[in-house]
Amino acid sequence: MPGPVDILRHADAASLAEATAGRIVATILDRQMSGAIPSLCLTGGGIGTAVLAALAQSPARDSIDWSRIEIWWGDERFVPAGSPERNETGARTALLDHVPVDPNRVHAVPTPLECGDDAADSAARYAEALLAWGGQHPSIDIMLLGIGPDAHVASLFPEMPALHDTRFVCAVHGSPKPPPTRVTLTMPIIQLAREVWILASGAEKAGAVALALMPGAGTFQVPAAGARGRERTLFLIDEAAAGQLPADLGRPSA
Repeated sequence: MPGPVDILRHADAASLAEATAGRIVATILDRQMSGAIPSLCLTGGGIGTAVLAALAQSPARDSIDWSRIEIWWGDERFVPAGSPERNETGARTALLDHVPVDPNRVHAVPTPLECGDDAADSAARYAEALLAWGGQHPSIDIMLLGIGPDAHVASLFPEMPALHDTRFVCAVHGSPKPPPTRVTLTMPIIQLAREVWILASGAEKAGAVALALMPGAGTFQVPAAGARGRERTLFLIDEAAAGQLPADLGRPSA
């Protein structure tokens, strides 16, 4: 049974990115002070990368012990290492190259060169890494997910086979958004996360946000409707992305 869903509205993309960065710092510090090694699953896209850049610039950044945090990705474009299309590349440029992470705790999706240009092999290797880290039920502390105008999350696009996949990671071929070949976490592991944070900025995301929050929405048609954390799900959105929600749904971010 998933935890409650909370909607936090922000004035604009900049305030959304800054507030989300602060929320990441607070959550990681809380976990570290309890003696745990927290885990953070990153997302790409405009707002996902803006959050990482805001985190890199945050005055509270250095309060985190970056050597004691596990970094994962929700999905990856199956393109060569260093490609600007890779979410890993954007994350390193925005944040990871600026903080003292432990390279052994940064879990990038295997590249085409590492697995014989076989996306299925990349997915299998990533699943093995998750199982080696978290056992049979790996639970990531903070799962950051963007949402597309079609309500996709990670590389789980509406009405595509990956939404039925019971493995934790799978390859995606024929993605409706280029590049066509990707590796993605699937719904089973997303739903094992302690907290899922769905980020949305801009009016083009308003319809998808409304669909994802609609009671009874089906995951096959609206993937974001199935992206729910065990303990809590946060929709972290700006006012443009909230444009199709009732005015009294959600609350302003503190």
